[in-house]
Amino acid sequence: MIRSMTGYGKAECLLADKKLTIEIKSLNSKQLDTNTRLPSLYKEKELEIRQIIASTMERGKVECSFYYELTGETAPGTINEPVVKEYYQQLFKISGELGLQASLELLSTVMRMPDTIRTEKAELDDSEWSLVTDALKQAVDNVNNFRVQEGESLDRDLRQRVDSIKRKLVDVERYEKERIDQVRERISKHLDELVMKDTVDENRFEQELIYYIEKLDISEEKVRLTNHCLYFLETLEDQAPAGKKLGFISQEMGREINTLGSKANHKEIQKLVVEMKDELERIKEQILNVL
Repeated sequence: MIRSMTGYGKAECLLADKKLTIEIKSLNSKQLDTNTRLPSLYKEKELEIRQIIASTMERGKVECSFYYELTGETAPGTINEPVVKEYYQQLFKISGELGLQASLELLSTVMRMPDTIRTEKAELDDSEWSLVTDALKQAVDNVNNFRVQEGESLDRDLRQRVDSIKRKLVDVERYEKERIDQVRERISKHLDELVMKDTVDENRFEQELIYYIEKLDISEEKVRLTNHCLYFLETLEDQAPAGKKLGFISQEMGREINTLGSKANHKEIQKLVVEMKDELERIKEQILNVL
């Protein structure tokens, strides 16, 4: 069963002082392309995060984001009192020299100055990282489940379009005898206009006509296109990622449909060829999203 490269997964975990939310989004891409958006606390684990994602997600443009919300009473930083006092005293002195009245806004101005808040770098302990790893794996599982569900929709659509091509190929057979008769009639008419009919060697004419009609024969194209359609449907059953393989098969289907069009010489067959091309283009668009 095929899977889509489009997916979304989310997982949450409660830690000692915060609630962590992990979101993973994936879109179609030729290879696995992983981007991470991590708080500074988890930057050191970026390589391990990428490895966990790559272990089960073969292809796709993947974006992994960590968000956290503090739940404890721990302050994000502490006021650097010596620095604040020094700034305040200097500004107060300057205000007096300039004849300005110091106000409560002076303190808010001071707090916007550099180094007034002292922050300490948090350390990531093993117990917390273990919980985060479990949440990350859960988010990856949710993405893969989403991909399976999307793959089922893709599978139904692709099967319907391949079946449509097969039906149109059967419809081509209704016009084949009519097509040959029209070709014979057209050549005979043109020959009559160019030379006297009595001077034409009928046996030679039939030989040349058979040779020409053989060049317009589409039996091989019909057989190959039918086989490609069947192979496409068989490939949809593969458990391994089949997106690239389906792309190659669709290219072969396109070659046979194009050859049918070039040999058609019949307006109804040309219409069917155009309809088959339309279905094939839609198939190719969908395949771009198949894992």
